[in-house]
Amino acid sequence: MNESTITPGGGQPGTPGQPAGSAGRAEVGSVAVHTFATHKTPTDTTVHQNSDDTTTQTEPGLAELPDGQFFDPDAEYEPDPEYAATIAPDAARQRRERIGPTGRPLPYFPIPGPVKERGPATIIAMCNQKGGVGKTTSTINLGAALAEYGRRVLLVDFDPQGALSVGLGVNPMELELTVYNLLMQRGMAPDEVLLKTAVAGMDLLPSNIDLSAAEVQLVSEVARESTLQRALQPMLSDYDFVVIDCQPSLGLLTVNALTAAHKVIVPLECEFFALRGVALLTETIEKVQERLNPSLQLDGILATMYDSRTVHSREVLARVVEAFENHVYHTVIGRTVRFPETTVAGEPITTYASNSVGAAAYRQLAREVLARCHAE
Repeated sequence: MNESTITPGGGQPGTPGQPAGSAGRAEVGSVAVHTFATHKTPTDTTVHQNSDDTTTQTEPGLAELPDGQFFDPDAEYEPDPEYAATIAPDAARQRRERIGPTGRPLPYFPIPGPVKERGPATIIAMCNQKGGVGKTTSTINLGAALAEYGRRVLLVDFDPQGALSVGLGVNPMELELTVYNLLMQRGMAPDEVLLKTAVAGMDLLPSNIDLSAAEVQLVSEVARESTLQRALQPMLSDYDFVVIDCQPSLGLLTVNALTAAHKVIVPLECEFFALRGVALLTETIEKVQERLNPSLQLDGILATMYDSRTVHSREVLARVVEAFENHVYHTVIGRTVRFPETTVAGEPITTYASNSVGAAAYRQLAREVLARCHAE
């Protein structure tokens, strides 16, 4: 897809807008990105005389249009306005003050430019030992959004349940060769296992129940924690991103994924029990950093299944931001019935419901991930 036809408003095709006026800067982890300041001064307030001799005061920074309508000069630069409005408890305040669902100023993540050269790929492990938090959904849709922005992406199904493969329309029970064969059989070429997906620029290393045997067989192997890293090495020059969907545990397969990865994304359901397990996961990441992979970084915690209508969701998200601060992504994935539908359809939400709020959210996540990568 030609990236010049992608606009900030939901990442949909159209004419790209260019920001006007002054821009501030906000910190995203170690990343400084532009955040649009509201252009309001005390002198901007205007008073209008109505036909019934009453007066109304226009909000600062707003220009009046015919028929009593008003135009916000900043609104066209708001990232994904449909997404922001849907997950915000006060959509009007969110738009007016540029406050994101995490309670922090919502930055503008620019549309990524074309790739000048491929590889070596950045490897991202989608990891959380708790199941049902959105790891597979996030892997599929983040990969599809990155591919939509012109990046070549490899998805690795590293869960014996094969949910990632099913989510892309593959029947794991009919597969003769999977990532298990790539790990355990010497001389196996990656091309023999690799599958093309329906998304242009996105490939898949599938998995099925055979992978569960690898955890037992790897115990006796030399450098068993680096097996996946060695299997992926010949493929890195062909891709911009490799995203690994980890199994919901902290076993040997997950340690392999963390040893191979450069970054970790932790999908976190906005629910109390999901919050409890994050401390254990961060301890595991620190141990892998110390003993196996010094370059491993916690890229961010991604809040998923967020529902602004419930106090519980808002409280959990606030506690996560308080504990992890800039490690929490500004992008938040809200609940929508579209995600279960895409699993049945066997395709990403970016193609199944391209104009949906969920698709806009994952496009914004892709831009945020790219912004962090480019700032390093």
